[in-house]
Amino acid sequence: MDKLNIKELSLTGAYIISANKHEDDRGSFSRVFCKQEMSKISNENFVQVNHSLTIKKGTVRGMHFQHQPNAEVKMVKCIKGSVLDVIIDIRKNSPTFLQHHCEVLSAKNMKMIYIPKGFAHGFQTLEDYSELLYFHSSIYTPNNEGALNVRDPLLNIKWPLDIIGLSKKDAQHKFISTDFKGIEIEL
Repeated sequence: MDKLNIKELSLTGAYIISANKHEDDRGSFSRVFCKQEMSKISNENFVQVNHSLTIKKGTVRGMHFQHQPNAEVKMVKCIKGSVLDVIIDIRKNSPTFLQHHCEVLSAKNMKMIYIPKGFAHGFQTLEDYSELLYFHSSIYTPNNEGALNVRDPLLNIKWPLDIIGLSKKDAQHKFISTDFKGIEIEL
């Protein structure tokens, strides 16, 4: 029996992954990653794992991505608190180009989101002291970093709370123009 439940989203290549949690009088156990089970959707190898702590509810981080040759698959899991996780398809020629998906990830629901190459990613904390783990298929490379502005009206993201704690860098990203074609990623 599989330990991970994998559900494809309407944005091709993106998935919600939830674990089958096993509980007893000692507590619980669940799988976070299994190469064999994940091979159903991807053969990417994760080469970096990052951890973030965001102190204040309402804080937004994002919308980040990496250009080729460092485009990356991400898998994100909330291990404390809760967040509204947002992904945006920015793959040139994708049928779901500039569409986004929002998903509540929390320590309680134990969901993870699998984000393919060519997607921007960000989140808003729904609780104070929320923590995320990020699994990456490529090493972070500042020269290939890209980002979209979280307030861009063309993206039409409905953040549930007033945006606070946006970094100066994220606040300064320009809005995309209507002639934005996306980034080159093999579909």
